[in-house]
Amino acid sequence: MTLGALGLASGLPLVQPRRAHAQTLGQHETVDEALKRIFGGRPMKDGTGVVKLDIPLIAENGAVVPVSVDVTSPMTPANYVKTIYVVADKNRIPVVFRTTLGPEAGHAAVGATIRLGETGDVRAIVEQSDGTLLAVKREVKVTVGGCGG
Repeated sequence: MTLGALGLASGLPLVQPRRAHAQTLGQHETVDEALKRIFGGRPMKDGTGVVKLDIPLIAENGAVVPVSVDVTSPMTPANYVKTIYVVADKNRIPVVFRTTLGPEAGHAAVGATIRLGETGDVRAIVEQSDGTLLAVKREVKVTVGGCGG
């Protein structure tokens, strides 16, 4: 019995394969366009003292740059970190990643390895449960593996 006949015999509808398409949100936009798209006109407060962005000052290989963000937060149902964004100002797609948290996380921290296309600012933007935005940034010099330096 062929696969088509098997599908008809079982009463299951046959679905034709379709081409997959990548999501295009955020591609080829400036950091200002990305921030406006995500946050609208909401103001960002200086997160120094609350948000710790750990990233090397010099990235010897822009293709593999370690980054971590740690946020001092009570992480209670009434007051918690909702989302952590990492944004690379000079990247073609500036929003490198985002992670969503809830109070059950217990601790607001995230780490990853990112790609930086060239020397520029890297930002950690934290959205709290009440909508408050906190931001810190650090310039990272890319010496190898990126497009600049």
